[in-house]
Amino acid sequence: MVDGKKTVNDQSAGTNTTSFFKTRGNPLLMESKFGRGFVIPLVALSRHFALPPEKAFLGAADHLTELTLPGQFKGTRVEELLTHLRTQVIWHQPGVADAKDAEAVKKTLNRLLVEIDRGLGIDDPQVGVYE
Repeated sequence: MVDGKKTVNDQSAGTNTTSFFKTRGNPLLMESKFGRGFVIPLVALSRHFALPPEKAFLGAADHLTELTLPGQFKGTRVEELLTHLRTQVIWHQPGVADAKDAEAVKKTLNRLLVEIDRGLGIDDPQVGVYE
């Protein structure tokens, strides 16, 4: 804003493109809208399944788009569970067995998290009991 007037780069003007691209490392790498990496998309996905089952799947698959399996987990149980998780989320048909499918996804997520901890050297990882 200059002299009380909106400028082209003013976010409130709705035309700001400066945050669309990252400048660290690769200047043409687009910002991630739903999370990029391994842990970040898993956390975002887990938030969906804290919602009521009829809302859990809405937009959940978006977090799988830039989910990347680290090389250390290739060919392991982590990769198998991640593939299974992707299938459960992507192939779910909203409105059909939401509660059953959401519960299955939660179980897969928990098993995946335990396997990740094991892969990171945690001897006895446990999800815990909480509601």
